[in-house]
Amino acid sequence: MAVLNKIRQRSLFLIIIIALALFAFVLADLFKNGSALSAKAQNTVGVINGKDVTRDDFLQKVEAAQRQAGASATNNQVINSIWDQEVRKAIMETQFEKLGMTVEKDQMRDVLKTALGSSPDFLNEAGLFDESKLNEYIANLKETSQEGYQGWVNYEKTLAFSALQQNYFNMVKAGLTGTLAEGELDHKLEGNKIDIKFVQIPYSSVDDSSVPVSKSEISDYIKKHEKQYQVEASADIKYVEFKEEASVEDENVLKEQLKALLNDREEYNEGLKASETVPGFLNATDNGDYVNANSDIKFDERFIFKSSLPAVAADSIFNLSVGQVYGPYKDNGYFKVSKLIAVKQVPDSAKVRHILIPYLGSASADASVTRSEQQAKVFADSLLSIVKKDRSKFPELVKEHSSDLGSVENGGEYDWHPYNSMVSEFNDFEFDGKTGDLGVVKTAFGFHIMEVLGQKGQGKAMQVATIAKKIEPSEETIDAVFRNASNFEIAIGKKDFDAVAKESKYIVRPVNGIKILDENIPGIGSQRPIVRWAFSEEAKIGEVKRFSIPNGYAIVQLVAKHEEGTMSADQASATVSPIIRKEKKAEIIKNRAKATSLEALATAEKTTVKTASAINMKNPTITGAGREPLVVGTAFGLKQGQTSKLIAGDFGVYMLQVTKVEPAAKLDNYQAAANRVEQQKVNVVSSKLYDALKEAAEIEDNRAKTQVQ
Repeated sequence: MAVLNKIRQRSLFLIIIIALALFAFVLADLFKNGSALSAKAQNTVGVINGKDVTRDDFLQKVEAAQRQAGASATNNQVINSIWDQEVRKAIMETQFEKLGMTVEKDQMRDVLKTALGSSPDFLNEAGLFDESKLNEYIANLKETSQEGYQGWVNYEKTLAFSALQQNYFNMVKAGLTGTLAEGELDHKLEGNKIDIKFVQIPYSSVDDSSVPVSKSEISDYIKKHEKQYQVEASADIKYVEFKEEASVEDENVLKEQLKALLNDREEYNEGLKASETVPGFLNATDNGDYVNANSDIKFDERFIFKSSLPAVAADSIFNLSVGQVYGPYKDNGYFKVSKLIAVKQVPDSAKVRHILIPYLGSASADASVTRSEQQAKVFADSLLSIVKKDRSKFPELVKEHSSDLGSVENGGEYDWHPYNSMVSEFNDFEFDGKTGDLGVVKTAFGFHIMEVLGQKGQGKAMQVATIAKKIEPSEETIDAVFRNASNFEIAIGKKDFDAVAKESKYIVRPVNGIKILDENIPGIGSQRPIVRWAFSEEAKIGEVKRFSIPNGYAIVQLVAKHEEGTMSADQASATVSPIIRKEKKAEIIKNRAKATSLEALATAEKTTVKTASAINMKNPTITGAGREPLVVGTAFGLKQGQTSKLIAGDFGVYMLQVTKVEPAAKLDNYQAAANRVEQQKVNVVSSKLYDALKEAAEIEDNRAKTQVQ
């Protein structure tokens, strides 16, 4: 009984405990489901018209595209490109599904035939597309390479998408027309003409300082035009850059090192147990070896013209005698010394034709090449023998055997081209020989059966040996930059960022309006880590962080974060203030201008009455004033001889009088004009249709949230 009494006495306490336990259970379930939702969100890069773009699939495409692009594109550029592709694909597929558009098997064969119709791998002996060869190719891929077969499937999907997209655009174009009424209107807009006299009072006649614009006026304007002033989330930062760059002392040391390489020097030879004289660059006999042993840029044995020499030293090097040296001189981030080692006269340009025979492992070899290097050489020699006996067979042999598709249609010919525009072995044969020379030349691409068809001009070509040393900061300079950055970072923990920078004479660089998917920071290039930090939840306004950047550091402060939505008055001030100020100036001018005639107005405003003729509505431009649609539209509403009231245009306030009205000539039939209207509509489909579909689409971009960018 005592126990029961205690339970009764503490019933409220027990109820609270039980309630808390149940609440905890519910919360745990919520967190569990929340994790699932979060996992889904993390795995979805975006949603376009209800279609998910999964993270794994997206990153696979990015990886493949990055491999293909190589160093020509940054990872961020590739990601943006793939995202644009995915958006376009999803938007267009939505339209295809609504219309029930598909590419059937027979259509796909036609698409493949069009795409591959000129590929020699799929042509028969008559030079026609052979579907059985295509089927055999696909079957072999399926059996031998799953990766290759998947690549083929993706290729077919790409072709199918392109075909459907073209069909869709053609359907839209086919549905466009220009009616006779539209043709007549277009004819009149262009053909109806008027002459006017006018007075323009430019807005510049009212000083800006006399027309203040308040924040409340800007805010009111934004409210009335909200759609025009929507912005993405953005951030503002400022930074100080600390560059690891060579000091004057570093450069002087480098120049002295180069000078020391010019002269002979005494070195102790451990093997001989005696000192010996080591030739310097001036007396070196094997210039190539000497350059390669001492230079950051390897020896280039090619002969070059003056135009290919460094601009800062071209005249000096060109005028050297063989064996003489010029330098040290500064060029493109290097200190250099150059030695003229040979001179010869060579043609400025040449014209050749060739047959390229690749071999297994050569740069131009595709999967169909099976010849070994030795077999390719024997075959090239046999073709050379045929050509030597009958040069007229050259074009025929090109079409039959050459793998250089870029020249096959021209009979293997490369028209006039300058010296050093081909690979070195190819270049040497065509420029060192003479017109009519025939021979076999090996390059990285295979064996070339070459004939020199012509040579033009003669010029002085030079072989120059150059020792180059990259201008880099010393360890002492790098340490000093690190100390300066660290001291600055410590100091701004106690004082204002700008004040400390000013004391130390550092330049503060503000960067405003950074978007969440931006990559570049003006002045320091690609800096996604800085952008990600600025938009992270943990980064607070006023916080400072150090970032490693190429050749140095950036000390960055987060100045502001702006949420997605309507611009603030401050953000819109630069755009809206001139609009409001112009409206105010128009009212000021209207209020002060009481004259009712052009002459009186011109006198009062100390200006002149101007004239403009042959004005039309299609191109509403007034000679001497500019493009003024509202003013021109008002003029066309007046009768001949009638004077307008004051009109607020784009560039000033106007009063005008119509002096002549010339209606467009009446036509018996407006079909030609209607056809022009139709063509104008069709012409904008390719450029505007997709943009319109994209604007109407529902696009959720989670690239930043899923950390793929």
